[in-house]
Amino acid sequence: MLRSSINGLPERRRGELRRRLTGKGPVVFCEAHNGLSAMISENAVSTTGEKFDGHWVSSLTCSAARGLPDMEIYVAERRLEMIEEICFATGNPVIVDADTGGDAVSLEYLIRRLEVLGVSAVVVEDKRHPKRNSLDGTELDHLEEPSVFARKIRRAKAAMLTDDMMFISRLESLIAGGNLSDALSRAETYIQAGSDGIMIHSKDQTPDEVFAFADAFQELRSSFDKYIPLMCVPTTYNTVNVQDLGVRGFDIVVHANHLLRAAHMAMSSTCQQLLESGMSAVLDNKISPVKDLFSQTGYYDAMERDNRVIEGA
Repeated sequence: MLRSSINGLPERRRGELRRRLTGKGPVVFCEAHNGLSAMISENAVSTTGEKFDGHWVSSLTCSAARGLPDMEIYVAERRLEMIEEICFATGNPVIVDADTGGDAVSLEYLIRRLEVLGVSAVVVEDKRHPKRNSLDGTELDHLEEPSVFARKIRRAKAAMLTDDMMFISRLESLIAGGNLSDALSRAETYIQAGSDGIMIHSKDQTPDEVFAFADAFQELRSSFDKYIPLMCVPTTYNTVNVQDLGVRGFDIVVHANHLLRAAHMAMSSTCQQLLESGMSAVLDNKISPVKDLFSQTGYYDAMERDNRVIEGA
């Protein structure tokens, strides 16, 4: 759809996450891996009127959507094309999952390109390049040395031309089998290096360890002269709701990969049914009508504009 909102302009979108963080309750972001998925999540509304606050551009889902493993082998320029596509499709703020960010020079260039696109925040994890997916058994020896990661933060922040875009440090201590003390120590080091926010990651089935971190983090962030937002991705501990996460001190909550996982299941089932039945009629009540795709992507609006031009000629 051809957007008319100024919210989609880079200079407006870039600082939108910071503005929304000043409101009540946590902001909630949903994964997007292409323009259509961003449109769908932007237009989703609950029965009580809740909407997503923005889009999480996941390295896992963007890689998987292109038939690639989540191992930081997705070429940066191709990834930037996808991020640009998502930014064009939506007026909501965008947070980019940047994996390890690569080496410091690569991260500097990535930061500058994302800032130009109007991305609101970049999340970089404190693991050594090339990364391996956190849900697949990260070990302590894969973590980056805090001092090395802190230098990367300082380089990234220095590359930014404005104060609008946020750098959020993703802590992998708990994922890798480390303890709460290590996670808090890393958080303090990264904030001192200039990190604008902290994401604590966990693969536990319960939220106990992230709640323990959140409780301890309250005291840590009170020692700084600026408010440091806390972020979580409750993929594995998914029985806790957004409101409870907010009560425990989380400012940003991300549903990180659910749209592509839903699409994967639906497409797999659709292929099986087409093969079994030999005809597509069995899917009529299970797939979206073509007209819904036309409507979502702005085809009818474009035709209407064409008709107005012809009628006015």
